[in-house]
Amino acid sequence: MKDAARRAERPRTREAAVARAEELRRQIWHHRKRYYVDSDPDISDAEYDLLERELLDIEADFPDLTTSDSPTQRVGAEVKGDLPTVRHFVPMLSLDNASSAEDLRDWHDRLLRVLGRDEVPLAAELKIDGVSLSLTYENGSLARAVTRGDGVTGEDVTVNVRTIPSVPLRLLKPIPYLEARGEVYYPIGAFQEMNRRREEAGEPPFANPRNAAAGTIRMLDPKITARRPLDLLLWGLTSLSGAPAPGRHSDCLDLLADLGFRVNPTRRCATLEDIDAYYREWQEKRDTLPFEADGCVVKVDELPLQVQAGATSRAPRWAVAYKFPPRQATTTVRDIEINVTRSGALTPVAILEPVDIGGATISRCTLHNEDELERKDVRIGDRVLVERGGDVIPKIVKVILEARPPGTETFRMPRVCPVCGAAAPRPEGEVYARCVNASCPARLKESIRHFAQREAMNIEGLGEALVQKLVDHALVKDIADIYGLDTSTLAGLERMGKKSADNLIREVEKSKSTPFERVIHALGIRFVGERTAELLAEAFTDIDALMRASREELERVFEVGPKVADAIRQFFEQEQNRALIARLGAAGVNMQTAGRPAVTAEGPFTGKSVVVTGTIEGLSRDEIRTILRRQGARVVESVSKKTDIVLCGQDAGSKLLKARALGVRVMEAEEFLALAADSK
Repeated sequence: MKDAARRAERPRTREAAVARAEELRRQIWHHRKRYYVDSDPDISDAEYDLLERELLDIEADFPDLTTSDSPTQRVGAEVKGDLPTVRHFVPMLSLDNASSAEDLRDWHDRLLRVLGRDEVPLAAELKIDGVSLSLTYENGSLARAVTRGDGVTGEDVTVNVRTIPSVPLRLLKPIPYLEARGEVYYPIGAFQEMNRRREEAGEPPFANPRNAAAGTIRMLDPKITARRPLDLLLWGLTSLSGAPAPGRHSDCLDLLADLGFRVNPTRRCATLEDIDAYYREWQEKRDTLPFEADGCVVKVDELPLQVQAGATSRAPRWAVAYKFPPRQATTTVRDIEINVTRSGALTPVAILEPVDIGGATISRCTLHNEDELERKDVRIGDRVLVERGGDVIPKIVKVILEARPPGTETFRMPRVCPVCGAAAPRPEGEVYARCVNASCPARLKESIRHFAQREAMNIEGLGEALVQKLVDHALVKDIADIYGLDTSTLAGLERMGKKSADNLIREVEKSKSTPFERVIHALGIRFVGERTAELLAEAFTDIDALMRASREELERVFEVGPKVADAIRQFFEQEQNRALIARLGAAGVNMQTAGRPAVTAEGPFTGKSVVVTGTIEGLSRDEIRTILRRQGARVVESVSKKTDIVLCGQDAGSKLLKARALGVRVMEAEEFLALAADSK
């Protein structure tokens, strides 16, 4: 029905076709950039496919309107410029889409006409929704990994691909030259966990696993890529030398599996009925897959017939993507609620009229953050299009403006926490407003964990599981309650015992003498990490002086800018936080600066801004910083043009590279140790 309607709406005059084709090209290039370059699409795949198919229809009706720069004549979007680029020896073409059995039969009929045959052996495999890559092996070793890019030129991401465990760095058999292609994806389970952590930390979540994979594979720092569980499945063999060439596509995948690759399983099919059975089977089972799949790919299995069928400028004639129907539905927004994450971030959530999508009842849908809410302009009472992909969190694709009831009002995010009533400002340049009450019930568990960590109060034994029990049993209602715990109460908790309870009480008591700078850090003030806390403790000798400090006085502290100063003021202006600090002080927690090691009057580091990178044998990072500060240095975390020295130990990271790029003096560990010894 949709295809018939689309065909009926084609422009009937050349003048109308010219205008519509130009508008479609503009929209398609915009959405391609959002998808391929920005990794942030603003329409669903199904909506994009309709735009491209409409343009293809117009160009089929009016062939002279097909321009050389039309998106139908190109494969992808422009390549990003921050990675080296490589030209593909064999272009990585796109695939034409079939969205119905009728479309698939049309493709099959055209194929048979091109080949002059009555039948052709086919193969079917899942269409993985990830990032396409070309892998080149020379003399059996991985030489190059390149993204699809615009199909002609891609980005060299070899250093990142080497971190993917399923990618063999050396083939199991000696092959002089091989190029294979596949799809990098972010496993759904890991994707959900990553987004959960990002939202709890107040960071914007990835829209879908494909975006997460695209962003990860393009990281400039492979250490970050290595921490993310990317995976890869190969779906094709492009070039081979020094070994017998298989005659079928399915045999190519068998060969790649023998060489050590994970391959996308393929099924040989004799007829379109076999293809349809495969398609329906996986349409029903797609939620069981560890990756997102948006259809299946149908290919001619015999390689000589692929060559004979050839390709257009944008897609092979011997393959087609048979797309699953989009898992979408329309429903009504009943309400918009505000959720407060463990980090205090306020996130809007749409409460929906329950609707079934892909076998799951959807009644809630995150709107992520204030910017996303404003961009989509979701209002209470709106009719919205909701999409669900696999087990991934459902999303509102768009508001159906034509169905908007009269009198709806733009939703405004609150500037107070809906849980505790404390202020919830939105710092300039950030996407989230945040509750600044350290004892807010919504963020209490996270606040306690931060307070007790080694870099703060160092209360050993007060880990995540125990914090959960203490809060759930209402034994701790704010951070100061930690200092009111007793052995008998703790021993009564499941799996605690008297010995563990005694140990924890000793740790809590010991934490009362924690240095003032670490107490400041433990409070969990936004933007105040270990280093800033140390600087504040140097500038303000006790908690009262810090709480009284004006914005201007705070900004006079080294490395404290307007944003940090505002966050500190907002924290101390909250009555709940001031009450917490009073209770901590009454419990005996140290609230003032103790004596510091004397600073050398003059030395090689006096007045110098120093960044430490790497490790020095026999010294911890804290010990290195202490030595530097005794000799008058200001130890800072990031390298800039204002940095005087970068102290470089073993396994130095990106800070060393940046120092060299900026021309900052680099001091080796040996020189530092000699200068430190001479200055004693």
